Amino acid sequence: MTKTLFEKIIDREIPSEIIYEDEIVLAFRDIKPAAPVHVLIVPKNPVPRIAKATQADQSILGHLLVKAAEVAAELGLKEKGYRLVINNGPDAGESVPHLHCHILGGRPMTWPPG
Repeated sequence: MTKTLFEKIIDREIPSEIIYEDEIVLAFRDIKPAAPVHVLIVPKNPVPRIAKATQADQSILGHLLVKAAEVAAELGLKEKGYRLVINNGPDAGESVPHLHCHILGGRPMTWPPG
């Protein structure tokens, strides 16, 4: 099976600016940032997308969100706020079939997002 872009980053086959890592998740800067701070946080054990997550993935998903909040705080986003985005499928803008959460901040966000 072919590895996703994110699996190659996790395996250090593709360089990336890593912000945080533990045994479950990896956080790194997005190469095409949509905000002054744009970090992706991904589970190391790939889940294709949120709609494919199962009950067995519950602890990974919870860890992903808790760590996203901690990473956002470490990046100085806690005070003014930030946005967490999980895209599901091509119409939502998902371009890599590996569940990931965008941490966006450093500027005011608009609603609806687009």
